[in-house]
Amino acid sequence: MSLTVHGHRARDLGIVIGEHAPGEHNAITDVPGVRVGHCTVLREPAIRTGVTAIVPDGVGPHAPLPAGMFVGNGHGKLVGATQLAELGLIEAPVVLTATLSAFRAADAVVSWMLARPDCADVRTFNPVVGECNDGYLSDIRARPLGEAEVLAAIDGAAPGPVTEGCVGAGTGTGALGFKAGVGTASRVLGLADGPFTLGALVQANFGGTLRVLGSTVTPASLGLAEPPTPDVGSCMVVVATDAPLDARQLTRLARRAVFALGRVGASYSHGSGDYGIAFSVRTDGAPPPDATLSPLFEAALDAVEEAVLNSLFTATTTTGVDGRTLHAIPLPRLMKLLRRSGSPLPGD
Repeated sequence: MSLTVHGHRARDLGIVIGEHAPGEHNAITDVPGVRVGHCTVLREPAIRTGVTAIVPDGVGPHAPLPAGMFVGNGHGKLVGATQLAELGLIEAPVVLTATLSAFRAADAVVSWMLARPDCADVRTFNPVVGECNDGYLSDIRARPLGEAEVLAAIDGAAPGPVTEGCVGAGTGTGALGFKAGVGTASRVLGLADGPFTLGALVQANFGGTLRVLGSTVTPASLGLAEPPTPDVGSCMVVVATDAPLDARQLTRLARRAVFALGRVGASYSHGSGDYGIAFSVRTDGAPPPDATLSPLFEAALDAVEEAVLNSLFTATTTTGVDGRTLHAIPLPRLMKLLRRSGSPLPGD
């Protein structure tokens, strides 16, 4: 099998995480009013990068949404972090991109705001832009991303299924020894005060040793060479929900989103900036009691774990700058390994 023929998500392979059911698309877009857009930039021989935008309907300086943030390891350049933490609000799409393009991306989000007729009176604004270092595969110093690419991702954001793997902000990223990218998943919870949806999207680019259903998976165990990847990267995790949580509760949710990376084997190493952002599309209704939040915490852990797996399983082998290559996971070999290790799979 060619290592570049992919498209299977975790559930396509019978790998089910947790007990809560996913939403219709098993994506962050299952949360009402949340859209996702990508702009992918591929230029031979050395550019493998892009932008991903998570766009809640109607968000803006005059219509902010409650939000929280948690820093697992602060070796990153999360633009807008301090105001997000201080005020507990987002007032723009959350944009993800490459490390050295984060600052141009933030300026582009300011342009997005200035062009809005309803923002003619705005004199201060907080764009939120997260990043991962895709410099192993892409010529990051070229800084090929600008306003046009960021606005294309925002303007192209759509509901429904989300393209995953080597797309947008995940085009040049790798995680846990393999080619990775963007991944997403969702959960629907039938709680006492109504059904709620929680969705997660990850830009996966972190180190460690992959674990799938409790089994350790290394490149060598799948017949691949271990990549000499440096100890740099990051993982951006964005969680959305329609549960009416306040900023403090969303910060607790963001914390669980970062904790979930440990389930798949994250090392949280010195050079990895690991950030969780959580927001709610609900601005009405009283926040639920803290004692009722455990199912949402569990849903966040499960959705982020599955989103990381989806980012890996949908990625394709990629060669970039200076001929460096990150191999995608060869899925048939992975399934054989999991069965040999006794992992519970359909048909076993």
